[in-house]
Amino acid sequence: MQLEPRRPQTIDELYDRALALAGRSFAELARAAGLAIPDDLRHAKGWVGQLLETHLGATAGSKPLQDFPELGVELKTLPVTPEGEPLETTFVCSAPLTHTTGVDWLSSNVRNKLRCVLWLPIDGRRDIGVAERVVGTAFFWRPSTAQEQQLRADWEEHMDRIALGQVEAITARQGEWLQVRPKAADGNALTDAVGPDGRIIRVRPRGFYLKKRFTRQILQETFTNAC
Repeated sequence: MQLEPRRPQTIDELYDRALALAGRSFAELARAAGLAIPDDLRHAKGWVGQLLETHLGATAGSKPLQDFPELGVELKTLPVTPEGEPLETTFVCSAPLTHTTGVDWLSSNVRNKLRCVLWLPIDGRRDIGVAERVVGTAFFWRPSTAQEQQLRADWEEHMDRIALGQVEAITARQGEWLQVRPKAADGNALTDAVGPDGRIIRVRPRGFYLKKRFTRQILQETFTNAC
C-alpha cells in the first residue's frame, strides 16, 4: 500500500516526522512511498523533494506557497558532502519578470519562503547509487535580523535590475547571498520580461537561489551551536 500521510497538525509533529527520516536510505523511503528510483538525479532534480514531501505530508505542491502553509514552514533539501559542505545552490522560488511595480520585500515570495525553513540535508555523494544515499538530520532555521537585511538588499538589487529591463544583464555573481539565474529545463522555455526599452521581450524564466556560501554558513551555525 502506498504511503499517504496526513498533513502534520503542528510544527512539533512535522519536526518529529523529519527527524525520523534521519539515516534512512532513499531506497527504503521510495519503497514506502511507491516511487520508482531514478538512475541519476541530474535528470530527476525534483525527485528527492517529492519523496520527502510525500513522507512529511506537504500540501503546497507547485503553488507559490510554503510547503506547509498551515504551519508557515518551507521545506528545503540540501545535498551535502560527508564533511557537511553544500554541493549546490538552493532554489527559493521563481523571479517575477513583469508587473513588478509595487512589489516590495515584505510581500515578496522570497521572504515568505525563507521566513521559516525546515532544512533536510541529504547525502550528496555521486560515487554511490541513488538508492544507497541517506537522509541527514533535519533542523529548523529562521533568518537573523542581519541575514534578512542582506537577503533584502540582494533581492532589491535584483528586482531593480529586472524593473529597469536589465534581466539579461544579471549574472550569478551578483548578490551576496541571493542570486538570480535562468531556471528552465532547456533553452526553448521562454517567458515575458521587460526589455531595455520598456517593451516586452521573451527570455528564459529566472529563479532566486541561495548561494552555497550562505547555506554553508547556516550549516556551520546550526551544527556548531548544537555541539
